[in-house]
Amino acid sequence: MSKKLIFLDSMVNVLNLKVCKTYSIRSARKVSLFRDFVLAVFLLVACSLLTAMPVAYGGEGYALEVNGGTVTIDDDEDALRLSSYTYELWMKDLEGPTGSWRNIFCKGPGDTAAGRGPLLALRPDEPGLHYDHSTGTGQSTINTLEGIPLNEWIHIALVLTDLNGQQIIHQDGVQAAVRDSSGLTDATQSPVLRIGLGANVVLDDFRVWNYARTEAEIQADMNREVSGGEEGLVGYWRFNEGEGTTAYDSSPYENHGTITAAIWTTEAAPIAPPVVASSPNPADSELSEDTWVSLSWRAGDGAASQDVYFGEDRNDVDEGAGDTFRGNQTATFFVVGFPGFPYPDGLTPGTTYYWRIDGVEADGTTKHKGEVWSFTVPPKTAYLPDPPDGAQSVDSDPVLGWTPGFGSKLHYVYFGDNFEDVNNAAGALPLGTTKYAPGTLKMAKTYYWRVDEFDILSTHKGDVWSFTTEGAVESLDPANGAVGITQTPVLTWTPGVFGASHEVYFGTDADAVKNADTSSPEYKGSGNLGSESFEPGQLEWNTTYYWRVDEANNTNADSPWTGPLWSFATANFLIIDDFESYNDLDPADPASNRIFFAWLDGYDDPANGSLVGYDVPPFAEQTIVHSGNQSMPFAYDNGVGKSEASLTLTSNRDWTVKGVNSLTIWYRGDSANAAENLYVALNGSAVVNHDNPDAAQRASWTEWKIDLQAFADQGVNLANVTSITLGLGNRNNPVAGGAGMIYFDDIRLYAPAP
Repeated sequence: MSKKLIFLDSMVNVLNLKVCKTYSIRSARKVSLFRDFVLAVFLLVACSLLTAMPVAYGGEGYALEVNGGTVTIDDDEDALRLSSYTYELWMKDLEGPTGSWRNIFCKGPGDTAAGRGPLLALRPDEPGLHYDHSTGTGQSTINTLEGIPLNEWIHIALVLTDLNGQQIIHQDGVQAAVRDSSGLTDATQSPVLRIGLGANVVLDDFRVWNYARTEAEIQADMNREVSGGEEGLVGYWRFNEGEGTTAYDSSPYENHGTITAAIWTTEAAPIAPPVVASSPNPADSELSEDTWVSLSWRAGDGAASQDVYFGEDRNDVDEGAGDTFRGNQTATFFVVGFPGFPYPDGLTPGTTYYWRIDGVEADGTTKHKGEVWSFTVPPKTAYLPDPPDGAQSVDSDPVLGWTPGFGSKLHYVYFGDNFEDVNNAAGALPLGTTKYAPGTLKMAKTYYWRVDEFDILSTHKGDVWSFTTEGAVESLDPANGAVGITQTPVLTWTPGVFGASHEVYFGTDADAVKNADTSSPEYKGSGNLGSESFEPGQLEWNTTYYWRVDEANNTNADSPWTGPLWSFATANFLIIDDFESYNDLDPADPASNRIFFAWLDGYDDPANGSLVGYDVPPFAEQTIVHSGNQSMPFAYDNGVGKSEASLTLTSNRDWTVKGVNSLTIWYRGDSANAAENLYVALNGSAVVNHDNPDAAQRASWTEWKIDLQAFADQGVNLANVTSITLGLGNRNNPVAGGAGMIYFDDIRLYAPAP
């Protein structure tokens, strides 16, 4: 946060405190009127200050000198544990070769060669770069031997295309060194990125991407800051704070770094601000614990003024619809939720608000549309329960927790094993903390709880939450609350530790399923231990369904056990293959469904250079995915002319249902791949080629959308599609080509938008 915004928030907090404290014996209306008057005067002064004070956080003109200092980033979410990556930074060497290695940064412990992924260092005797990555027992190294000037800014990019791919060093946007590497690993990395490590250098604009960027991509934005929300950006430290001991991460992961003994300098790298507005405050998706807010941002490069959009509907703000346009202004702040401004009666607790800033150049017509940001005013009721609502396998000695409602001072907790009892309960003793221990609970049982919040003026009744203790039946697939589920699902679950038989309930009415018994239409049958699946048949599109599994065991006194209510929502598209159903089971197992037995590749075809899946389990890709948990790895070697794999469709063969008119396929390649033509074929004959000849080199997930009419024009009966083929090369006239690896995910059919 900038110093000016800290000042603004602090003054408002002081005013709130003083007004409420001094006039607490007076009427609420008088307090409110006086508070509004004081805040109005304050806002007039603050607005003048805001237009005059420079931005500190998210500003420009700073860099970090790390002569013996470090920036330590704890990557608790493993966002930086990558098998393909690009590290980019600006560096100025202040010392030159010293006869000793000077490490600039390292992901992992770095104290041994087996723990580096990656490490960048300056060579001891030549003005060159040293880049290595761990093999688990050693390292794979690549060097440049010259070209590091003294006291001049240079841009460095380290690229790893794959753990069995290439290491590349780019300097000032040009490839300076490349090496084929194999057997690399990310398994030895610790969740720490350390920047600095003793080298006498100045650093600026440090970025980490989760894919191998091309030379063109690196050149496109190396001299300009990015917004922080770009696809694939998993770490971004601008070093623009200018003071303090925190280096803020502007990527969605917010892995802020701790600065030790480094020095701020105004001798920054030659980087221009982004052309779109950036550095929103409140930060995107942040909670804002007040009913008014002063929005602020960093103007895009070249913006003479800004168009401001604000509202409660994301789509309206994105499209500038309704009354979301709030005007054009030169200032980089905007007040909402205060008399004389939008939402004069205050923002509503429990509401999410969206805003967008478009930069307008001096000509008044050239505009740069900004991202849609959001913030939420917390509700007055308790929220974010721990364990989460509907949680399963909860310890039988839990400590319940929650986030207090907006302005709450006391909390009233109600707990039991019956929903209605908890929902209707009253008279609990007040608590001053947000923790509650109900004592030891029974295993395999569902419990309900509610927290009411008291904010001095009134009590706000909370929602009834539930959880189930360990040992109970658990939903396996679809997961509770899942969306985008196929319209022909197979529901599966894990039996409870005590269950010997089960009863299944299913329907579209939550209350009906929750309260159903064996005489209800929602009852779908029973089964014994070992048959934990249910097929509901063809379901409607874009519809929420509810299900419940009760268990019984005549030898257990606690029997029967009523199961929790689960839900899922079907997709508004037709799923051809989302690659989630494939497993690693032995072919002799009736449940075996290995990916390469469904997608037939070139394993035993000398004229087909494709191989689907991996040689060892897991056979499907489980890290590089577009959605869900799995994608299809597809290795191609067009030395034999072409590479393709085909899936025979056993369901969803009617590609006219619901008026579907487009096929979409998500794919991700690699910059090191050979540039081979990407194609899809239906029924073994009709072929559509991708319009980008370099599609296989696209190193981020990309959607390929195909009009189904292109297949119909080639004679395909879209009401009876029997197979789909994915391939690389020239299918109709194969010629020898190159090799690579590409991933496929989420093959879907869409109907026209209503």
